[in-house]
This record gives sequence, C-alpha cells and structure tokens, in this order.
Amino acid sequence: MQAGRPGMKTSRTGRRRQEMENHVGTRLSTATLVAALALMPGWAMALDVRIDGIDGSVADNIRFHLDGLDPEQLSRVRLEGETQRRAREAMRVYGYYEPDIRLRLDERTPPRYIDLTIDPGPRVSIESLSFRLDGDAREDPPFQEAIDAFPLAEGDPLVHAPYDRLRTRLANLALERGYFDWRFTDRRMEVRPFAESARLYLALDSGPRYRFGDVTLQGSHIEHQRLRNMLTFAPGDPYLAGELARYNQRLGQTRWFGSISVRPRLMEGEALFRDAARDAADGWWGELEASPAQADTPTLQMAAVDAAAAVVRRGPPEVPVDVALSPADRHQFEVGVGYATDVGPRLRFSWDQPWINRFGHGLDHDLFISAPEQRFAGIYSMPLDDPLRDRYQFQYGFRHRDNQDTRSLEATLEGGRRWEFENLWVQTIYVRATFEDFTQGGEDEQVVILYPGISWSRTRTRNPTFPTWGDRQRIAFEVSDDLWGSDADFLRMTGESQWIRMFGDDTRLVAGTGIGAIETDDFGKIPPSLRFFAGGDRSVRGYAYESLSPRNEEGRLTGGQQLFTATAELQRRVTGDWWGAAFIDTGDAFTDWGPDDLNTGAGLGVRWISPVGPIRFDIAHPFDDEDNAWRIHFAIGPEF
Repeated sequence: MQAGRPGMKTSRTGRRRQEMENHVGTRLSTATLVAALALMPGWAMALDVRIDGIDGSVADNIRFHLDGLDPEQLSRVRLEGETQRRAREAMRVYGYYEPDIRLRLDERTPPRYIDLTIDPGPRVSIESLSFRLDGDAREDPPFQEAIDAFPLAEGDPLVHAPYDRLRTRLANLALERGYFDWRFTDRRMEVRPFAESARLYLALDSGPRYRFGDVTLQGSHIEHQRLRNMLTFAPGDPYLAGELARYNQRLGQTRWFGSISVRPRLMEGEALFRDAARDAADGWWGELEASPAQADTPTLQMAAVDAAAAVVRRGPPEVPVDVALSPADRHQFEVGVGYATDVGPRLRFSWDQPWINRFGHGLDHDLFISAPEQRFAGIYSMPLDDPLRDRYQFQYGFRHRDNQDTRSLEATLEGGRRWEFENLWVQTIYVRATFEDFTQGGEDEQVVILYPGISWSRTRTRNPTFPTWGDRQRIAFEVSDDLWGSDADFLRMTGESQWIRMFGDDTRLVAGTGIGAIETDDFGKIPPSLRFFAGGDRSVRGYAYESLSPRNEEGRLTGGQQLFTATAELQRRVTGDWWGAAFIDTGDAFTDWGPDDLNTGAGLGVRWISPVGPIRFDIAHPFDDEDNAWRIHFAIGPEF
C-alpha cells in the first residue's frame, strides 16, 4: 500500500480556486502563464481532483493514486477507465471493495479537473486473525512483541497497512536477529466482499537462531588482539546485526583505519540456494517452482536442504564474521581560519598522527595563533586493553598571552590516565608541571608548580553541529604543595554545566553555569593560567574578553580567587537555518564569596546554521558598565 498524501474535499464550485492552489505543485491562475507553460517541453498539466462522498485518509489516498495521470496523454475514455481503476485500488486497502464511483470530466480538452462522486459501499471487517510463530523465534520476545503490537482486532474494519507492516517487521527481525533460515509458511489475506469479512493469516517459521562464529581480521596494521578486545560480542553469542554495527562504529572511533567493513559470512551453498529460491518466487516469501522445461531435472526441496544441514551441524549454526580494514593516513593535516570578538582573527594548524606503531599509539600537534594568545601543544596517546575507554596520555604545551593586564609565558608537561565508563562519564587522573613567567596587574613573578589533579566530565549531544539536545558537565580538583617542590600551595576546584533542550521543532533553550575557587595563603604566587577571569563571547556577554576580575589600587586586573557565571538563552527559528535569540548573562570573578553585585548583560542575537558550522552574532548591553552602552559579539562554532 502506498501512503496517502494530504488533499481537500469539496463539492462547491466557489472553492475550486482554493482547491487548485492547494494541489501538489503551484497552480498558476493566470491564463497567459498557463498557456506559456503548456508550450514548454516536458511540462505536464496536473489533473485537479475533487471528491464527494468520502474524505480523510481514503480521499487522500485516492488523490495520491490519481496524481500521476496526465490528461494530455490519454483519451477521455482511457482517462475515465484509468481513474476508475486507480480509485478502486486506493479504496481497497482501506476495506472498501465494492464502491460506486461516478465521475465527470471537465468539458475542455484536455480536461483540467475531474469530479468524483463516491458511494463507498459496505466496508469489510476482520472476521478472524491467526498469527503464529514456529522455530526458535517463538522464545525470542521481540517477535511476540511485534505481534502483540498489531493494532487491529477481530471486528475492526480491514486496513491493509498494519498487516503489511507486521509482515515486514517479522522479516526484518528474522534477519536482524540471526534467523537466516526463516520463511513464511502461511501468508494469506482472504477477503470475502460479498460477506463483508476478511481472514488474516501469517505464520513465520524462523528455524534455528544462528550464533556468532569466529572473527577473521584482514588488512589491519594494528595488533589483532587490540581489535579483538574491542569486540561487542563473543563467538557463541546469539547473532545480532546491531552488534556488527556497534563494532564497526568502535573501530571507526579509533581513527586508525581509512576503510572498515564488518560483515557476516553466510554458508555459500545455502545462501545461493535460498537467493535463487526467493528470486524465482513471487516476492520474498514465495516457494520455488520448476518451469516446464526443468521438469526432468532433479530439484532439491527446501526440507531436504534443511535436513542435510542438520546432519552436518553440531549444536546451533554459526555465522563467521569477516572484518576487512585498510590503514588511515599516517599523517593528517588541517588548517583553519576564523574570527571571534574575544581574540579577533585566528589561525589554527593541526598535524595529527592517529597511529605511529602497531600498538595504535597516536600523536597530535596543534598550533593556535591570535592577537592575545599563541600556543603550541601536543598529546601522545597510549591505548590500553580497551583503546576507546582506557589510555595513558602525555601532553606538552607552550603558551604566550598578552591580554588586558596579563603578560605570560608558560610551558607545561602533563602525564595522566583516562577512563571512560559505560555511562559516558570520563575520569582523568593526572600530574602536571608548569613553568610560568608572568606579569599580572603590574606585578612580576616566576613560578614552577607541580600539582596532581582529578577530573570527571561528560558530554552528550544529538546532532553535534547544532545540537537539538545535549548537556555537558565537568568538575576538577587540583592541589599543589611545597612538600614536593612547588612554589605555590593551593587547592583549586572548577566546575561547569551546560544544557540544550528543544521545545517543539522551532524553540531552543541554552543554559549554563560555571564556578571556580582557589584556596591559598599566597595568591601572588598563583599564575594567570590558574586565576579566574570573566567576560566575553562564552562567558558574560556585553563585557570584553577576560575584563571582569578584581582590580588593584592602580585599577589593573589581578584575577580572582572565585568565579561564578550563569547564562540563559532562548532561540526561535525564523526560517530554515536562521534563528533569532534573546539572552541574559551574569557573573564575575572576585576575591571573596558572596559579592554584593554581579555584572549582568543582556541582548539579542542571530544564529545561522552555515555549512561550516553555526555562526553567532549578538548585540549585548552591559548593565554594569557606564562607559559602554552595547557590545558586539561574533563567533563560529557550536555551544559545546
């Protein structure tokens, strides 16, 4: 059955123009334009269909079936006959097998419209339902759940679509869940229009459920044991097509491979026989029949094949899995150019080595250049038994900052271990060593700090480019003490949480909050990289980048020991990929908890989901800045 398409029902001449405008394809009412279009090569005039006597999904389906009629290609007699045939076919799938259809064509040549007056007649009802499962599927819950979800019951009007969907669902389940010997032993819809009744029969013999067999890896440059550790199934487990897809996805997430193919290997002889049987039959579930020319040729029956296979098998049948791989490029380069009001023009160059040896170790380098900040950093990754969830990471970095009252030159080394859990939370334990030569608020200092830390984070999104749902949380603790040679003693905590939620298809809410705190007896030894600042595109809009913090007696920024920020933004789709936004941000960096006032900004913005990612343009008013009435913020990229 084909799905219906929206239409309109009327019998009044005064509504004809509205009917024609609502028909699929724009109907031009100006006679001159219609005549001109009619002369264009390949242009076909649509037939306007108006229906009396029946409405709703039945009328919609009639319109759908008649939509392809071209009155210029058919005589009036053939057009009338084809209309009758298609209309009856469209009604039959809703249980109307004996309708009385009277039609009238427009007198013009070719006709522009057709009027259908329909008496649907009696509707066939379901007299009996008989659905049966045989084989191992009888004990497999999804099959019975599919049958239990059948929406029709005895006595209901007959509709073909639910029966067709159930048949397709059972067939798909059989293939997805490893019943490769499945077949329908009964598949009938007996309709008795004279008795206004129908009997529906469907019987699936699933045969035995196949199990996963041995996994064969080909073309891998990574140690096979590492890839086997990533398997989402084990030989002997019940077959599930979804597990092959998951394994394929996990292999792709390693970035080790340029191409990946994970496929079940069916028994060649049996597969060929069954393919031939189904190709020769009427549909998927037909039976193989020999043609007269083949009558003298011995033919194996399906039962004979099954019996022979059962003799060979010992236990449940198995499906070996073939994994074909090819290496990803060993050196991958990327250059990016962008702009944001926080840092102005920016350039990024990355050099990634997703694998450098047979153990799957990787090395990534990143160079970032902007006016206030330049940095060069790298990460060496050493995957462990589960490469996606467990690894050692070693990082290095150099950074130069020159922004507001901050001047800093920083070098960092870090070693850590990263775990990712089933609930998507990531735990990282690390030790970081930092040398920083800085001037903050006019005060110069050099420090060497060695401090361990631990962090937990999780990011979840749907459609990462422009999330329709998502959230991100992160909390971290770091400690430094002169007991192990650090120049500064401190305990530092940071935390943040962001949420994205959609309401309907056109309203989007983005909200978030961030906190931070440092406990120390000598704040002057804390480098700028660990102090807190607020303000900017991703903090408190309406204020310059990192312009919010305590100031010294000379009015220079010193950075804060505490941080609090919060934001709420409501977005509404204007048209297509264009959205409008209204937002309010508040927050500050400060010396003591419980500040008297927070700096607040609010404004309006525009969002465009461009091919290179979301582009954000905001105009914000700072309520606590007497020198600036408004500030523009521009950035490219998703919220997180």
